[in-house]
Amino acid sequence: MRPNQQPYSFSDYPLFTKTLNELPDQSNLLVNTINQYSYCMANIDAGFKESLQKSDVLLPDGVGVVVAARLLSGKKIKKIAGADVHEHLLKDLDKKAGKCFYLGASDETLKKITDKISQQYPNIKIGSYSPPYKKEFTDEDNQKMIAAVNEFQPDVLFVGMTAPKQEKWAYQHKELVNAKIICTIGAVFDFYAGTVQRPSQVWINLGLEWLGRLVKEPKRLWRRYLYYGPVFLKLIAQEKLKQAAKGHSDYEKMLLN
Repeated sequence: MRPNQQPYSFSDYPLFTKTLNELPDQSNLLVNTINQYSYCMANIDAGFKESLQKSDVLLPDGVGVVVAARLLSGKKIKKIAGADVHEHLLKDLDKKAGKCFYLGASDETLKKITDKISQQYPNIKIGSYSPPYKKEFTDEDNQKMIAAVNEFQPDVLFVGMTAPKQEKWAYQHKELVNAKIICTIGAVFDFYAGTVQRPSQVWINLGLEWLGRLVKEPKRLWRRYLYYGPVFLKLIAQEKLKQAAKGHSDYEKMLLN
């Protein structure tokens, strides 16, 4: 990891604990987020796990991750959602008259995003590309996506293809795209476009954004929260037990020495 990031280990994942104003200044900066669902998915998907672990910046996006990180380390960290980094980068680009590119979603969603940014952030130049909706991309698909991004040469590339596809794609192709920041933000495409409503600030302030999303989209999200929530708790409990066992072993070694 980069020395100026000062990563903080959360069960083998280097969480970014600074503020968004302190993002590292480097080319091809890969910014991902991790929440309890992606943590569980990465536990059974080695490629996804590697994509998250090799992030230049890995944001703690979820109350579950924040609580678990404190349980395992005793340190308090702050949640930074994908919507937060998206808003932060747009404000920065507007000040600098920069360029951003949206890779993912439908043409209709991308048009809504473009129209909204043009109104809210008139100094930003916007590009976009809607890749085919399929489980896996062909080499031709990847070449077209990379060509579209590189022709535009954005300061920030936002990738929204849902997890784990977006994280894997960004990690595998980060050296091939000409962008200063590559940021995977998934559902934020729909939140910002208004095709899916993000829970109100009240839910967010209470740490219950996940519940607000579940109430709005129960059929799509019940498994993510009601099934993988307990799975996440079990995995974190196992990590805590490993810590305790290691601590006991280290103590015994110290006594023997």
